[in-house]
Amino acid sequence: MAACVVCENPLTLEVDNDDGTDDQRLVPDDLEVSCGCHYHWQCFLDGAAELAISLECPNCGKRLATNSAGPSVTNPFLQSAPGASILVRYTNEGGVQENYDILPEITEEAYLEANPEARQARAYLVMCGEGDVDGIIELLRDADQGDEFEPTMGAAQLIRYQDPLGDSKSGLHLAVEKGHEEVAWLLLWIASTLPTGAFPGPAVQAAQSMGIQRPCTLASEDIRSLTDNQGRMAETVAAQMGGLWTAIVDSGALHAVT
Repeated sequence: MAACVVCENPLTLEVDNDDGTDDQRLVPDDLEVSCGCHYHWQCFLDGAAELAISLECPNCGKRLATNSAGPSVTNPFLQSAPGASILVRYTNEGGVQENYDILPEITEEAYLEANPEARQARAYLVMCGEGDVDGIIELLRDADQGDEFEPTMGAAQLIRYQDPLGDSKSGLHLAVEKGHEEVAWLLLWIASTLPTGAFPGPAVQAAQSMGIQRPCTLASEDIRSLTDNQGRMAETVAAQMGGLWTAIVDSGALHAVT
């Protein structure tokens, strides 16, 4: 069996058994790049900072990108050339994935390595996109407590965080795009100037049942005023989506007061 060119260990990974015991089992973990070199998934991503700029195999130096243009040297995380990709063959527990583009993972890992305080923010955006209300609340409460060992953002920063790798979308943008009305009302409750009386009863009851107090939000800090790279506020996205958002847009709940 081939070995990882970084750690020289077999291309397998120990995982917990599904039967609830403490026993572990080995599953495949074989990432083969176009030059033929093999890596563990994590061993490959551990070199993300250099990979994001060079787009070359860390082992043999051969070009991995499908075109000649890659991320900018001056801004390696945000300026990937359109069409750039690194296609790999990845074998894991779920089977074989042919021509999997791993460049987005490389770009994100490189960004997080350079900006470790953004890890929580990236998790927050994922939760907004998945509709995980409980996770969002727990993350925001933990953020206010801080971490003495790792750089973190406060809750206010997290709420207004815009994804530099995803069109500068905010959590509210993502909640609207993915159709998560409950998340949208939660974010408006804690980060907008929308009058309390404008919230639907179930949203108010949900916030109160979870012990979430409304902070004093300035108009300049209203999450509704954030725009993505296309200049769209969440209200514009909601209007484009239609469906369940139509009535909310018509009510003015997503309209930022300028």
